[in-house]
Amino acid sequence: MSTGWPLWEVFVRARRGVNHVHFGSVHAADGETALQAARDLFTRRQEGVSIWVVKSTDVVASDPDDEDELFEPAEGKDYRFPTDYELPAEVDHM
Repeated sequence: MSTGWPLWEVFVRARRGVNHVHFGSVHAADGETALQAARDLFTRRQEGVSIWVVKSTDVVASDPDDEDELFEPAEGKDYRFPTDYELPAEVDHM
């Protein structure tokens, strides 16, 4: 594929009920072509049930240098983590 085409980030969900995971990137002229290229490249052995492609230019990411500013406020809020809670015995699939 031509590197003159936009770069697309590929996210694949392995099975129902789990998150999409970043698998890599492809160059493609449009979203449909990117989806087909991602399918051919990243799910050759039927690893996925769902694929997302997003133009790399549309991805907004934080700067690693801003780590303290972004994530420090979360300290002391343990209630946000599932390890702070006990599940009833009948809920064994979580």
